[in-house]
Amino acid sequence: MTEQQVKSQEPSALEKEHALRSNLLELGSLLVAYSGGVDSTYLLAVTHSVLGDQALGVTARSVSLSSRELKTAIAQAQAIGARHELVKTYELDDERYQANAPSRCFFCKEALFKQLQPLAKKSEIAHVAVGFNLDDVSDFRPGHASAAKRGILSPLVEAGMTKEDIRERSKALGLPTWDKPAQPCLSSRIAYGVKVTPELLEQIENAEDLLYEHGFTEFRVRYHEDLARIEVPEEDMERLFSLRATLAPALQSFGFTFVTLDLLGFRSGSLNTTLSTTERITYASPS
Repeated sequence: MTEQQVKSQEPSALEKEHALRSNLLELGSLLVAYSGGVDSTYLLAVTHSVLGDQALGVTARSVSLSSRELKTAIAQAQAIGARHELVKTYELDDERYQANAPSRCFFCKEALFKQLQPLAKKSEIAHVAVGFNLDDVSDFRPGHASAAKRGILSPLVEAGMTKEDIRERSKALGLPTWDKPAQPCLSSRIAYGVKVTPELLEQIENAEDLLYEHGFTEFRVRYHEDLARIEVPEEDMERLFSLRATLAPALQSFGFTFVTLDLLGFRSGSLNTTLSTTERITYASPS
């Protein structure tokens, strides 16, 4: 059987969504950990359409989430019509999170779920879910271990939905996030082993806001102590370089000494390339 024949036998994105809706209906009520990204926006929208007021989206008000992303998440939840709340999270109070080992995301999710599960109980909502998709299962995602530990549901995984499926169905549903680039938290810009502080997160947010203001949409400003390593897609490199006389002094004013363009271009999760296979296994399930 050819690869094409195998693919033709797989359920379509719409069929997977039908399965998702059926599963959500059986749950009866659901709190969605909602960041405003592609996956959680889609999950909240579908959950709201199935469960109505028995769906609740909750966004973490955290220093690791940029003000720009928080405002966008709030606006999108309002457009969907879903119930939406904000909760303060305290991951930066955890020294293990501050230490910024590759397992950092585990401790972030622990801080989040410690807030969400009591909130769900208080709101008389039976379950808590995250927007993990099927592609995430094979990726390096320490946060998955926290979700598994706490019994957090992954409805998109259960329905077999990939990122491509979610983008396709998001577009069909008219969600503005259908083509949104991945936007992980600001702490993901900091090289492993460098302590995460509110000051560093603000420095990174200022730097990335500057690039947004100049029309860049897919990029990272990676923090390597006194060096900013900017990643943009290859097609944006020439334009970024043409703005160096404006961008470099501005980034230096934010606290960077050196401002560099990464010639390898934009790569989501590029800091993980420094990890060995053994380290990935070890840090994926911290104790």
